Amino acid sequence: MSARILVVDDVPANVKLLEARLSAEYFDVMTASNGTEALAISRRAECDIILLDVMMPDMDGFEVCRRLKTDPATHHIPVVMVTALDSPADRNRGLEAGADDFLTKPVSDVVLIARVRSLTRLKMMTDELRMRAITSLEIGMQTPERSAVADTGKGGRILLVDDRESSYERLATILAAEHTIDVEPNPTEALFHAAEGNYDLLIVSLDLNNFDGLRLCSQARSLERTRHVPILAIADPENSTRLLRGLEIGVNDYLLRPIDKTELLARARTQIRRRRYTDHLRDNVQNSIEMAITDALTGLHNRRYMESHLATLAEQASIRGKPLALMILDIDYFKSINDNYGHDAGDDVLREFAVRVRKSIRGIDLACRYGGEEFVIVMPETDLHVAGMVAERLRRSIAGEPFAIHKGTKRIEVTISIGLTTLERKGEAVADVLKRADTALYRAKHDGRNRVVSQAA
Repeated sequence: MSARILVVDDVPANVKLLEARLSAEYFDVMTASNGTEALAISRRAECDIILLDVMMPDMDGFEVCRRLKTDPATHHIPVVMVTALDSPADRNRGLEAGADDFLTKPVSDVVLIARVRSLTRLKMMTDELRMRAITSLEIGMQTPERSAVADTGKGGRILLVDDRESSYERLATILAAEHTIDVEPNPTEALFHAAEGNYDLLIVSLDLNNFDGLRLCSQARSLERTRHVPILAIADPENSTRLLRGLEIGVNDYLLRPIDKTELLARARTQIRRRRYTDHLRDNVQNSIEMAITDALTGLHNRRYMESHLATLAEQASIRGKPLALMILDIDYFKSINDNYGHDAGDDVLREFAVRVRKSIRGIDLACRYGGEEFVIVMPETDLHVAGMVAERLRRSIAGEPFAIHKGTKRIEVTISIGLTTLERKGEAVADVLKRADTALYRAKHDGRNRVVSQAA
């Protein structure tokens, strides 16, 4: 696993030492000797992780970290503060500035590499989501970057898994000041509890009685419903080796006992902020996909989706020897609705039409807006007779009740014409089926509209 590591330190000897350690593990290392240079490199997106010294002449590491984490362009880059300062106050100051970790010099090679690898995995996952969500900006969706910067990390839902009463009572009291906290003292029930609870963070003690806390962490990573929930592990100092193993299997962060109150809250906020940010990215990706295949006005699938999915449905029908019905629907005299009542009224009719279509078809049927006032419905495993009954029911539902327009102040009569056919010959081209349905629709229009016309293959 390679990554670009930016080492920021004004002491050349420190830089060379870290560079040698990281290069030996095949990381690409770049360096900066001051905060201003580090910020410039970061804004150009040239690094994946930043190892940041605190004591620097022009701008100390706390200020550099604060600027990185409040800039929408750089807030997602993991920052590890590496310093000789080792007091709880200094560590908490770094975490409050947004640092992902705070390592005290001299740093163990094992701890350093384990932490860098863990954060590299996280950064690569975030980068993948960010790359997929780039189109969100192009199609007008809101970027989650600024909301992520403004997020305090408070108000999260946390599950604490700890079977020592004295421990979980103290931790729960601390966390309850900023979050909703549930305690699960029974580790055998913890995974089920985590999967059902929609949590923002799992805090797991690795010193459970008669249960392997790391196995619980591993199971949480393998389960779909908890795969993306961050895990904060807690252990006694003598279990630091197990913590490093935890980082390898997907633990996001850790704390050693005795737990400092301020540090616990700071690390919890960091993990919750990151969870919310990645959730926003995933939502943007999902929404982008939906917008690409969905008609914005009616909420039905669009023509692009219909054309690709119809080919798949036709192939499945041919392989299984099952019929496939297809109907093209057209709203009668739709142009006159726009001309007489305005395009807003036309939009009202289209939206209500889509609602009635959904109520008249099955869940396995595919309803699409084909263009303008034309719609297509594809019905798998449906012969011409049954499809004709569905089409007639749909025609009656449209003609049987007037459509409300202008926010319900006026109601107008609407009818539709339907052309219906089926795919029954194995290997028949989808274009031929659409053309046959369109011919049937033309006949319905020619014969007086507000009717269903079927055309067999």
